[in-house]
Amino acid sequence: MAALLFCIYIAVITGNSLIVVLFVTERSLFKPMYIIMLSLSLSDIGFCTVALPKVISRYWFNDGYITFYVCLFQRQLIHYFGTLNSLIMMIMALDRYLAICYPLRYPVLMTNRTMRLLIGLMQTVKLPFCGPNMIAHCFCDAGSINQLACADVSQQKLIAYGVAMFVLLGPFSFIIFSYVCILVSVLRIANAQGRMKAFSTCATQLTIIIIYYVPRFVVYSSSNVPNIQINSSQRIALVMFYSLLPPLVNPFIYCIRIKEVRQFFLKWCVQRNRMSLKVHRLTISK
Repeated sequence: MAALLFCIYIAVITGNSLIVVLFVTERSLFKPMYIIMLSLSLSDIGFCTVALPKVISRYWFNDGYITFYVCLFQRQLIHYFGTLNSLIMMIMALDRYLAICYPLRYPVLMTNRTMRLLIGLMQTVKLPFCGPNMIAHCFCDAGSINQLACADVSQQKLIAYGVAMFVLLGPFSFIIFSYVCILVSVLRIANAQGRMKAFSTCATQLTIIIIYYVPRFVVYSSSNVPNIQINSSQRIALVMFYSLLPPLVNPFIYCIRIKEVRQFFLKWCVQRNRMSLKVHRLTISK
């Protein structure tokens, strides 16, 4: 388990770091869509760096202990990056909505400055903790910590559920609205090639969005909706699935499907190949 999680962590850091380096070094990518990609990559790096090292050390070195205030700090960052990802995906849907439904106004509406502006209270500390200290989760979050409190946490659970649904349902509702409008606009395109190009652009993003949101609704609703019940093992499995799969596959999907990114990597590989040939020739001539 530790080896698997370590490989996932290295893959996430490597893939998303390549996106960051690509954005910094290639001036032609200073566009709104790539600012979204950069923000998502940085958020994915942050989330996995907060969540995974402690889980890996738990399995690898049998180090399953964490101090109370470090646990609270980890919980804050976990929820921060989760909320940030939700908002970034909403901005991604807004970008595609304007690009497809209002293509002539898109350069005016979605400028780099607008994108930077768009991207740019928990009560757990007050609860008494007097008994069990075993967190039934792979990292600290509000739900797992509240279960250890020696008091009635129904109010805190209701508040946490309300905040989670607001953070998830707000962006998700806008995303659904955006993609319905995109679908209507795409169906009006007379050119079949144009329709396929628009569908191809949105299909990948929509798949990642569904993977991100649907399991989250199940996990957050399981403890508050009577008809949705899952055990702790299923809950942890779903959390790991929606937390690790998008950061793992996002860089590879963008590198494969976005033309400018593919061209940059092809150019970089050709340059490296030429440099290696020159070094080889110099070595032979000596």
